[in-house]
Amino acid sequence: MRTRRAALAATASAVSLALALTACGQNSDGGGKEDKSGSGGATIGVAMPTKSSERWISDGANVVKELKAKGYKTKLVFGEDDPDQQVSQIENMITQGVDALIVAAIDNKSLNNVLQQAKDADIPVISYDRLILGTENVDYYASFDNEKVGELQGSYIVDKLGLKDGEKGPFSIELFAGSNDDNNTKYFFQGAMSALKPYMDKGELVVRSKQTALNQVTTLRWDGGTAQKRMDDLLTSSYRSTTVDAVLSPYDGISIGILSALKSDGYGTKAKPMPVVTGQDAELASVKSIIAGEQTQTVYKDLRKLARIAAGMVDAALNDKKPEINDSTSYDNGVKVVPAYLLQPVSVDRSNYEKALVDDGYYTENDLK
Repeated sequence: MRTRRAALAATASAVSLALALTACGQNSDGGGKEDKSGSGGATIGVAMPTKSSERWISDGANVVKELKAKGYKTKLVFGEDDPDQQVSQIENMITQGVDALIVAAIDNKSLNNVLQQAKDADIPVISYDRLILGTENVDYYASFDNEKVGELQGSYIVDKLGLKDGEKGPFSIELFAGSNDDNNTKYFFQGAMSALKPYMDKGELVVRSKQTALNQVTTLRWDGGTAQKRMDDLLTSSYRSTTVDAVLSPYDGISIGILSALKSDGYGTKAKPMPVVTGQDAELASVKSIIAGEQTQTVYKDLRKLARIAAGMVDAALNDKKPEINDSTSYDNGVKVVPAYLLQPVSVDRSNYEKALVDDGYYTENDLK
């Protein structure tokens, strides 16, 4: 197994090496690590962005579960959407002697220095869900097919409005995107626009606010409150004499904010029905909203499978093996193409949530009551 001890061995005597192993290999309980084979005794640092989102709490729990099933110890931290705090947390885990890192970045460009520290300490790094940019010190990337996520959202709007069946509209639509410091944001938006733009070009879908460029529609930190305020402003400025027919939302937390603004403006009644509102992550509150006829769609990403892939990448990296990779060309972080494994997302609405989520064991019927 690759560890920092390999570097120490080249320059230390047998006696000093034994001392170094005790000093640098402390676990979170303060005890020394023993020599490892397989996964025995290794500790994996897991850095997640925030506890304010249901999905990241689930990700953290799932990753820890998968690593423990392989015999690893774990240190799980949440950065609470503060890039400086996440950097400090990762630095602390490196100092404490973790053997590998799984990192879901808050800001995809803020980790370069701390990941150089990881490299210097011979600690492999798995970029989790969000690709870390601008550094060679990322070994593998575990995520979903992010452009496909956007395609599912955009295509759902097209289908729900009947555009493929010949409806001409014009229908009014507003566009929302994720955080501008998250590399996934551009992929989600590109995927959605690949489905929507042909109808926008024909005038069958109209963005009345005229805010169509990615840098006009991003939502910092994926914050629902920020999305709610923007939707309030859009309704006031562009929809006093007409209604909005669809809203492209990239994430359930943003969707909840959008829905709050819509309800405050009188949507959700027989006279003023809710527009089509998309989402992502199948968070419990949003699935309940879909069942209740408010949010229209979400994109289900099985976080259990993502955690399994990331844990497998760690296990392979620490045992000098090659993990399973299904994309070795798409994810260029500006310095290197990061080998990736991409899982497939699933579109979910009222028509299939039971099959997609309950039958799959992601939620129980009682969860959705």
